[in-house]
Amino acid sequence: MTMMNIKSCISRGIFVTVLAAASLLLTGCVDQHPEGTKTTAQTETVESMLEITDPVEKQAVEVAKAKVRSMEESPKIVATSPAVADICDKLELDLVGVCSSSISTIPERYKDVTTVGTAMSPDMEIVASLKPDWILSPISLQSDLEPKYENIGVDWAFLNLRSVQGMYRSIQELGEIFDREEQAGTLVKEFRDFYEEYKKKNEGKDHPKVLILMGLPGSYIIATENSYVGSLVALAGGENVYTDTDQEFLTVNTEDMKTKEPDIILRAAHALPDQVVEMFNEDFKTNDIWKHFDAVKNGRVYDLTYENFGMSATFRYPKALEELQPILYPESDADLEKARKNSENAQTSAEKSDATLKYEKAQKSGTSEKTAGSDNTSEKE
Repeated sequence: MTMMNIKSCISRGIFVTVLAAASLLLTGCVDQHPEGTKTTAQTETVESMLEITDPVEKQAVEVAKAKVRSMEESPKIVATSPAVADICDKLELDLVGVCSSSISTIPERYKDVTTVGTAMSPDMEIVASLKPDWILSPISLQSDLEPKYENIGVDWAFLNLRSVQGMYRSIQELGEIFDREEQAGTLVKEFRDFYEEYKKKNEGKDHPKVLILMGLPGSYIIATENSYVGSLVALAGGENVYTDTDQEFLTVNTEDMKTKEPDIILRAAHALPDQVVEMFNEDFKTNDIWKHFDAVKNGRVYDLTYENFGMSATFRYPKALEELQPILYPESDADLEKARKNSENAQTSAEKSDATLKYEKAQKSGTSEKTAGSDNTSEKE
């Protein structure tokens, strides 16, 4: 499983030669659990989840670490997504630039830090003006953002936030690079303690088949086990009906979804949750095929709380798993009622988010004068 992509401008000639054979250009990016040897999240140990064994990846970290150690001053870092900013906050890293968000709260530590725009589209003029040494972003946006970072000649790292495990691997490497190993160790221990206890909860239980819909304004896509929401379902022991793909998301028609016969349908919102929940409700009401799904017939369609189930892994994962528990493993009428109530609350929260209004206001006013605490994007990275 991919950990974190790291690029260093240090001695481009030497290290590019060393690593180009792996087509990584100083990038620590490997599949540490090939398909043939993949184990389920429920049976993996924390050690196997977090172990970083690839020599290329390790060398990339050492190169980055050496460069940071050689600097006379602390590195100037920009974090371009709320999830990345949260990680930096936990690692006690200062930032010179941070993203803005309409539905995520930027840590108090960065309230006076210059805002560089949205996660999906940072303002590169502002970023360049800050003269950062490093830019940290989620790996899901690498194809769009890497060329922009290359254009301004800055070092970068793309964090694998497609799963809780990937997040903690990224934390381990950031801790090593930026001399925050103690803070990283504390965070990893918290995950280890949590997971060792959590995985006992559903041992021996039947794994329900789950279809995950990720809503966008006006449409929706299928979230596979390679997405963050999909990884949470897998961590809880659920069986995603769409497997055998390395893609995070798929575009599939409802007829194909019907052939998968999911026990449960989960509905999550990627952006503008107020619009998305309305869209889902309308589609399930007017699209005749939905009534033929057993999950619909049995009342097992649930909306997920958008703050807990975004595009990127966050430290809210215990709350997300707690929310999934009565959905995936109801053991009583009380559990079914709890799952239903949580779904209703998720809808209400989405409707009251005012994300669309905030986004439209931000689009009119622009992002260059926004502060870190302002709300001006629908991006949940």
